[in-house]
Amino acid sequence: MKFGINTYLFSSPFTNESVNFFPKFKEWGFDFVEIVVEEPANINPALVRKALDDNGLACRSVCAATGPGRDLRGNRKEQVVAMDYIKSLIDIAPVLGSSLVAGPIYSAVGRAEFVPADEHHKQWLTVVKHLKSLCADAEKQHVKLAIEPLNRYETDFINTCDQALSLIRDVDSESLYVHLDSFHMNLEEKDPALAILKAGKKLALLHASGSDRGTPGGDQINWERIFVALDKIDYQGDIVIESFTPDVKVIAKAASIWRKVEPSRESIAVDGLKFLKSLNL
Repeated sequence: MKFGINTYLFSSPFTNESVNFFPKFKEWGFDFVEIVVEEPANINPALVRKALDDNGLACRSVCAATGPGRDLRGNRKEQVVAMDYIKSLIDIAPVLGSSLVAGPIYSAVGRAEFVPADEHHKQWLTVVKHLKSLCADAEKQHVKLAIEPLNRYETDFINTCDQALSLIRDVDSESLYVHLDSFHMNLEEKDPALAILKAGKKLALLHASGSDRGTPGGDQINWERIFVALDKIDYQGDIVIESFTPDVKVIAKAASIWRKVEPSRESIAVDGLKFLKSLNL
């Protein structure tokens, strides 16, 4: 397994200037960077790729930011905007050196409401239709898509691994995978380790975050069981530290980070990486 750092911990939005963090990421021992491309126009992918190469790093996953207005189950305009955005990430990923676009690409984050069963079914069919089209585009670029279940406060659509796998079955594409996150699993799964076992070979990415959104290992998540499950499925994918602090104001508000849960962003990165590597023996 390789270990990466999500850029949300240090920068939002990610721009060409954000590559100034790369030397530190390398110094701390990360294998790669997971870049959140909030606005494709904010970056020159070739320039970012060169900065990665110059620092001995890779971009192994591109993280989607599906805020309001980017919604595969929204109104017609929101669906079109979301499709165009995700297609742009599929195009950008290979330039950055990545073959994976991950995140909650199925809906706008923060859209959480109870809807009647017939309305939910209609939304489901709409998302399936759009994901089929996106997967066809991804296959042409040799890129995989991975859908991330979120907790109930951030979406009403995909909360669990079972739901994600059901969506993947309905889309029926070899390019569609599941992306699990320890923070969301801690809230929604009866057993996070069992969710990993269910995902099996369809697990393309694991986000590691403490139960309080802080440092992996400094929390109450049973990380030993999670790594045993990863070993059982012979997981060959990546683990990315994704945490948030009040330092990045936009993301702090979006993720409801109202207090300082750790001493610093650096401590989350360095201590979290050390802990995760200690389990990967």
